[in-house]
Amino acid sequence: MERYDRGMKVRREVLGDAHVDRAEAARTPFDDAFQTLITEGAWGNVWASDRISRRERSMLTLALLAATGNFEEIPMHIRATARTGASKEDVAEVFQHVAIYAGVPRANHALKLAKQTYAEMEAEA
Repeated sequence: MERYDRGMKVRREVLGDAHVDRAEAARTPFDDAFQTLITEGAWGNVWASDRISRRERSMLTLALLAATGNFEEIPMHIRATARTGASKEDVAEVFQHVAIYAGVPRANHALKLAKQTYAEMEAEA
């Protein structure tokens, strides 16, 4: 399977068809190369690797997003935990770790986003 196709398969498995369909519908010639890059690199290479579990990868991703202050993608990756197997307890532990190693304000904001997203997910169920 080509890396792009593998990446799209994994992306759909982790993020869900609805999310990927919305992202693909918004794709334009301007961001086409970028979308190909992340589909092949992030999803077709990194997320497709079986060296660590998707649960672990999900937890690492949330920690890195919070630690680097890239909060915009945290809700998307909280939603993905429903498919990766990372529990609410796992996520709470992740943000504890972030608080110690990257700072309380970042962990606090990430925790706030996670709580909001979990509440939305419960309301949608």
